[in-house]
Amino acid sequence: MKVLYAIQGTGNGHLSRARDVIPALLKHGLTLDILVSGIQADVPLPYPISYQLKGLSFIFGKKGGVDMWKTYYRANSLRLQKEIKSIPVEDYDLVINDFEPVTAWACKIKQLPCYSFSHQAAVLCAKAPKPKKKDPFGKWILQNYAPTTRQYGLHFQSYEPNIYTPIIRQDVRQATISKKEHYTVYLPSYSDEKLLQFLSKFKGVKWQVFSKHNKKEHINDHIHIRPITNTDFVASMASSKGIVCGAGFETPAESLFMQKKLLVIPMKGQYEQQCNAAALAKMGVSVIKSLKNKHLIKLQNWLDTDDIVSVDYPNITDQMITQILEASYRSH
Repeated sequence: MKVLYAIQGTGNGHLSRARDVIPALLKHGLTLDILVSGIQADVPLPYPISYQLKGLSFIFGKKGGVDMWKTYYRANSLRLQKEIKSIPVEDYDLVINDFEPVTAWACKIKQLPCYSFSHQAAVLCAKAPKPKKKDPFGKWILQNYAPTTRQYGLHFQSYEPNIYTPIIRQDVRQATISKKEHYTVYLPSYSDEKLLQFLSKFKGVKWQVFSKHNKKEHINDHIHIRPITNTDFVASMASSKGIVCGAGFETPAESLFMQKKLLVIPMKGQYEQQCNAAALAKMGVSVIKSLKNKHLIKLQNWLDTDDIVSVDYPNITDQMITQILEASYRSH
C-alpha cells in the first residue's frame, strides 16, 4: 500500500502530532511519502519529506490574531494552483490529510478519496462545543480550507465514534512532572512587548515566555523571554505551576495531560480557537478573551487557585491508524 501523509505546517501542533503518527503508519509495512505545506512551524520533523510546499499559511500577527494582510499577500493564488496541480495524488492508494489544503484540493479536483485525520475534523462535528457568538465566515473557511471525503478527528473529549482523544507525543508522556515557581506562556499571536506590558503587572510572579518573534533569550525582571525549542518548551511546561497559552489544540491538550493548571486566550477572528475555548470552558478550564486590562482580575484569580481539570488521554495512536487503514482497505 502506498500512502501520502499530508501535514499542515502552520503552527507547531500538526508537525508535533506527526512525530507519533508516522511511526504508527510505518509499522504497517506500507510505502509512505510525507508532504508538508506551510511556513510558520518551529518543530523539525525527523523523517524525510517528499514534498515541501508553501501551501496556504495563516500568518500570526502580534495583537492576538491572524495577520490577514500578510496571509493574503503570501497566499499567491497562481503559485497555490501550480502546487495543487503538481502533486500526483492519483499515484497513492490513500491520502491521509492533517488540515493540508494542497492535497485536499488536488484530491477533490480529481475526485479521489482523501481521509482527514485532524483536530479540525473534530471541531466541525455536530456534537463538539461551539462558541455562543456565531461566525459563519470562520466556519465556512474551516469547512472549505482542506475538504476531505472521510473524517477522523481529535478533540479534548470523544464526542462521536470517529472522534478520538488527543495524541500526546512521547516526549510529553515521558516528561518528569514537577512544580517549580514559574508559569509557562506560549501566545505566538502577541508581540513580546505586549506580553511584557501585561505580565509585568503581576508582581513577584515568574513567567517563562516562549517567543515566536525573538531568537535571543533575555530576562526582564521576573519575565524570562525564551526562543522556542521543543526540548526547552516541554521541560518548562512539565516543571511549571501552570500554563497560559492560546486556544489551539496540542498545547492545551498536553497541559491537561500533565495535570497542569491551564488558562487559554483564543486568537481573535480564529473560529477554530473560539470552538476550542468553548470546549475547554465546558470542561472547567479558565478562558480570557484578550490581554486587556479588564481581564487582569480573572488572570489574578486563576493565579490564586489550584484548580486542575482531570483528563484521561491513553496512548491509542496505533489503534487509530489501524482503523483508518482498515477503512481504506475496505473501500478498495
